[in-house]
Amino acid sequence: MAESWEELSLVSSSPTLIRKGIEGVVMKHVTKATKHLCCIELPMLEVQSKPESKSKRLQLCALTLQERLQQYYHTRAALAPQEVQRAQSVALDICTEIQGFLHSRHPDMPLGEMRLGGSLLDDLQVVSADHACLLVPLQLESSLCKNIWETVVNMFSKAVMETVNWPSISSTLDCVVRPVLGGPDLKLEIRCVSSDCQPLFVSMLPLLSEGDVVLTAQPELTSPWVNAWHLSLYPWETQRLAQLDAADDGYRRHTLKILKAVCRQNPALRPLKAAPLANLILHLSDSESNWSESSLDVRFQQCITELIGYLEQGALHSYFKPAVNLLSSLSEDQVDQIGFMFYCAVSEPEILLI
Repeated sequence: MAESWEELSLVSSSPTLIRKGIEGVVMKHVTKATKHLCCIELPMLEVQSKPESKSKRLQLCALTLQERLQQYYHTRAALAPQEVQRAQSVALDICTEIQGFLHSRHPDMPLGEMRLGGSLLDDLQVVSADHACLLVPLQLESSLCKNIWETVVNMFSKAVMETVNWPSISSTLDCVVRPVLGGPDLKLEIRCVSSDCQPLFVSMLPLLSEGDVVLTAQPELTSPWVNAWHLSLYPWETQRLAQLDAADDGYRRHTLKILKAVCRQNPALRPLKAAPLANLILHLSDSESNWSESSLDVRFQQCITELIGYLEQGALHSYFKPAVNLLSSLSEDQVDQIGFMFYCAVSEPEILLI
């Protein structure tokens, strides 16, 4: 594969020529590896104990891309309702404890009612219900100096991360709750005591809302600027996707969840976060009207091709704020790795679903 990639680097940067070069240089290796993974023989002992296993493997190899995408969605991407409910319940319990502490210890802190938000609430979380987001609205006038905003956020951070009696709350909730220190965001780790369930990470996100505009305190996104707030486009993006799907019974969100799961489960694609994928689908929806279930395979392959084009340009502009480049956080090495994986998937999209 290393030799194939060296050969690939000699191919013209033209998308058409690159795809032809891929088919002639890399695809023979990818196809061979994919067929080998799909049709590999089991050890003799297992074959004797399960004679029907070979035919089942052959059936899997014969699945169409449409069938594989649906299978991948239900077995890898989508979350079980009970898993989502458990994570939401734990996050809301934490929310109640924090809210009660702040009301008793800091009644004058200008905060609204905390609530659950993000992908766990919007049915956009994939693979595992292992993270949740608590929205912390600040009740401040937008005309106030931003230094006042920062002061309130710092007060909230210190109160939650340093003064809350988490051991006591842990015993009350029958789980171990501890602050995750050292990062730019406010995050808690919750581990259940009575079961072997995976840890849940709960982030707390201070925000200011005015109309449909949401500003969030996320220094990891606004650094190196001091006292800068991030304009969150997530509410607009998720609302637009939901509206489009509701209007034509489409599978845009379905496609987004498959893409998110693919990127999360592939180390080379992991740097590609949800926002670029959501905006990719929004842009594509302007030119493609058929997002029905029957066209899932076509749209999935088209998403791969479109992503390759954006990676070549080094820019995927926000649907609602075109001045924002959603690929700007990727390094050159990450762009190369992501681009190579998607190039390999042009002729064999199934390699992303292994």
